[in-house]
Amino acid sequence: METFDFVIIGAGPAGEAAANEARARGASVAIVDRLWFGGSCPHIGCLPSKSLLHGAAEHAANPASYSWERASERRDYMINRPSGAAEPDDSSHVKRLEDAGAACYRGTGRIAGRGQVEVRHDDKVHVLGGRNVMVAVGSTSKIPPLPGLDRVRTWTNREATLARELPTSLVVLGGGPTGCELAQVFARFGVAVTVVQSGDRLMPTEHPRNSDVVAKLLRRDGVDVRLGVRATGARAGAGADHADVIDLDDGTTAEGHAILLAVGRAFPLDDLGLEHYGIDTSERTAFPRDGRLRVADGLWVIGDPAGPELHTHQGHYQGELAVRMALGLDVKPDYRALPRATYTDPEAASVGLTLDQAKAAGIDAVEYVAEFASSSKGYAVEAELGHVTVAFDRATRQMIGAAMACPDASAAIHECVLAIKARVPVEVLADTIHAFPSTSRILNGLFAEAAKDLAGG
Repeated sequence: METFDFVIIGAGPAGEAAANEARARGASVAIVDRLWFGGSCPHIGCLPSKSLLHGAAEHAANPASYSWERASERRDYMINRPSGAAEPDDSSHVKRLEDAGAACYRGTGRIAGRGQVEVRHDDKVHVLGGRNVMVAVGSTSKIPPLPGLDRVRTWTNREATLARELPTSLVVLGGGPTGCELAQVFARFGVAVTVVQSGDRLMPTEHPRNSDVVAKLLRRDGVDVRLGVRATGARAGAGADHADVIDLDDGTTAEGHAILLAVGRAFPLDDLGLEHYGIDTSERTAFPRDGRLRVADGLWVIGDPAGPELHTHQGHYQGELAVRMALGLDVKPDYRALPRATYTDPEAASVGLTLDQAKAAGIDAVEYVAEFASSSKGYAVEAELGHVTVAFDRATRQMIGAAMACPDASAAIHECVLAIKARVPVEVLADTIHAFPSTSRILNGLFAEAAKDLAGG
């Protein structure tokens, strides 16, 4: 049995980051994946969806010059899916890992004992020894227990991002970031889209102002946004033109030739062998942690199953950090400044706490808000929607949260990320020159207002 410093189960963003960090520090690495090296993000998640969002924006601006076929071809190029092939090609990810000195194993990885991982592929079993075992298995789409769902045409993010043909109509179950992004993509290409969200707003973990802007922009694009309703059942081919029907608890229905399941993510932890480390995953509760991503001696969990949220950039951060901790460096995770971004047009982004979350944590917080449409940048781009919001702790006079829904939000939010991470004083933020007219310039005005207010006038 060959033994490595690290055996990593899962070659998505967290696993890849861990492997590269370990090799950069001179440690030996074996990394295992049963499907795609690189994981979901570059193949059926972040990157193809952003490519399609770009195509949808181009199509909305000039339908004649940017067709669905062009957007689909560009998406295929981006995910390295050859013409006519059903699946993306992950060989570039394998090559980069092997060039870094990692041993790549394709197959299903399972913990066979403490410090042992067996890899099954094509009826062959290979056993690897690991001084540290890292679980980086990502997440999969949740399948809701909806009567009749097994008889209708369902999509997950995989089918939606790999689609080469447009459905006539689409029902999106779930109004989180994935559901909202894909709803806009298909609506802008002429698909009749209905979003069904059980809560009273879209993206319920986001700032309420972001939720409001995204709901308005989707409706502006023709999406039928249904809030506060739950699906109760599915009926195959019972709608117009043989569309499938989703029955809702308010007595109404939604019809679609495809049903996109975007109700959340599940962690594929069953049959992973975690019981060898005393870990029971039957109740799907959070892993016991020591604050450093370690769930048992020699066992680390990184990426989606580790929480606190589900982001590629979080997984990348955790992969690098876990390796450093395993090698004895005195570091630990800090999620105070974890950015979130939804890449609709316009974008929505946030970091840190909302005002309500801050108050619930006992923080005396205050919020400052600017309407994007009233800003110089907003006037320049003829904006009708949008906002920029920042929150400060009165006691420390430091930023604790920010949210924005406007063009360039996913980039502009990072000034706030750094301000929270580095605990930058409000006076320094207010005294920083911002280019005019930019989205970031709006922050400058809010910082000046906050500095004056928090100084007592």
